[in-house]
Amino acid sequence: MASSVDDRCYTPPWTRTIALREVVREAWAWLRAPRLLLRIVPALRSHLGQAPASTAYAFTLFVTWWTLRGLSPAADRHLILSASTNLHNMRHNPVQVLIASAFWTEGGFPWLPIAGFLSLMALAERWLGTGRWILLFATGHIGATLLTVFGIARAIDDGVIPLRVAFAPDVGTSYGFTAVAAAFAFRFRGGVRGAWAGLLLTTLVAACVTQRTYTDYGHLCAGLIGLLAGTTATVFWTRIHQRRG
Repeated sequence: MASSVDDRCYTPPWTRTIALREVVREAWAWLRAPRLLLRIVPALRSHLGQAPASTAYAFTLFVTWWTLRGLSPAADRHLILSASTNLHNMRHNPVQVLIASAFWTEGGFPWLPIAGFLSLMALAERWLGTGRWILLFATGHIGATLLTVFGIARAIDDGVIPLRVAFAPDVGTSYGFTAVAAAFAFRFRGGVRGAWAGLLLTTLVAACVTQRTYTDYGHLCAGLIGLLAGTTATVFWTRIHQRRG
């Protein structure tokens, strides 16, 4: 009997939507309240404490960046190539590179990815819960990677792109990040949801049209995966809620 009551009281995250106007009003009231500087640190601690996976991911990106700093350029390139989800690696070590590629970044200090995980990804994790957040992130990363690699394989077989693309470096968090960012549209209700999804899709499509790289197509696939996951989960739980009355 208690289990039945708990099931009826359970509210899945996909049905816990918010109005952007209310969020802005509450944020403005919080900022105007007394002792702002004294409240910032506890608020940040609480925010990150409720998003352990996103916080740990951001720290891992810092550690991997620091690791690359201590390597020579040749060793740096070898490590990145060994963790890349390019066609060559996916044919020989698919599981290994699918996992490893998500924790490395190229270039300088990953300011944007770390900031993104501590802000938007942390908000998404607090909303979805850690387990769902990890599942959605992994689905976006793996799904978009597989679709991109399949497209590259077909393009190489058809002679559309050169064979060297099969060995190109391809690491980063962006596919999983994009999928979660797309699904986060369903955190809002009303026109904000459509505007969020529309702006994201427009940006991803524009990148595909103007730059035409396989990475841009991967981002579009990840965005569509996130929107599909959000749509499916929202429709499913809304119908369940309606049936329960």
